[in-house]
Amino acid sequence: MIQVNNLQKSFQGKKALDGVNMSVGKGDIYGLVGPNGAGKSTLIRHLVGVYRQDAGEVFIDGQPVFENVETKAKIAYIPDDFFYFGQADTMEMMRYYKGIYPTFDEKCFYHMQEFFPSIDVKSDIRRLSKGMQKQVAFWLSICCKPELLILDEPVDGLDPVMRRQVWAFLISEVADRQMTVLVSSHNLRELEDVCDHVGFMNQGKVIVERSLSDLQGNVSKIQVACEIGMPKVPETYKVLHMSNIGRVYTIIARGNPNEVARAITKDNDNNVIVDILPLTLEEIFIYEMGGVDYEVKDILF
Repeated sequence: MIQVNNLQKSFQGKKALDGVNMSVGKGDIYGLVGPNGAGKSTLIRHLVGVYRQDAGEVFIDGQPVFENVETKAKIAYIPDDFFYFGQADTMEMMRYYKGIYPTFDEKCFYHMQEFFPSIDVKSDIRRLSKGMQKQVAFWLSICCKPELLILDEPVDGLDPVMRRQVWAFLISEVADRQMTVLVSSHNLRELEDVCDHVGFMNQGKVIVERSLSDLQGNVSKIQVACEIGMPKVPETYKVLHMSNIGRVYTIIARGNPNEVARAITKDNDNNVIVDILPLTLEEIFIYEMGGVDYEVKDILF
């Protein structure tokens, strides 16, 4: 659905995107993560056709997106800082969306109204709370029936019940229509629950792009209890981080968790107790980025 090849963009001589390559399949929920200033928002503005690239290619469903009305009609975008016309209420914005999206489903709009009972559809949207404004954005965007939905910090400001409801709507649309979703967020715990692919971005490049299952299967978190000294880890498995509390060591290493655990047990002559611990997306992010820009400090797990 999304194909980005060697995308480059500079502002006043400073590179914001430095050869981005990214691929998102149809029906995927793709999490785009990275530190502040990595280039995520600049990349998204290219994906929705706001920016023209200096070099490289951006394709949505096989077509270039910049100044392409037909391609843009397939995309809905909810930015972190969204915009509504002054004094416009939800009903007026619904009619506006209906006018620019040929796929807008008015029947769906009225059906979904029961799921947003706190929204006064006759009240100026700008007078609503930030959380309610975001609910309106989701409501309208889902009714556009887009083929691609792009979200920037999507559930920031929503209460836990509404967050769950919004994700349920999106997952349902993905299952029913093969809608593709790209999510940029700092809430890695939430992305872990919904994404099937993840891209790590830093310094204007996507440095890691894999399925979530591959990521979790190629980085290990092993806890080792030793009688004496520090456990030996075979050089085959690169240690990204090691910390300890007394004789119990927590090791983050590259490699399949079961293989790393067997290798540590064998290399230490079975004089250790080895446990495999679950590894979160947040931990993977910290240690994947650790060798790039981040000073990884000891963290007690």
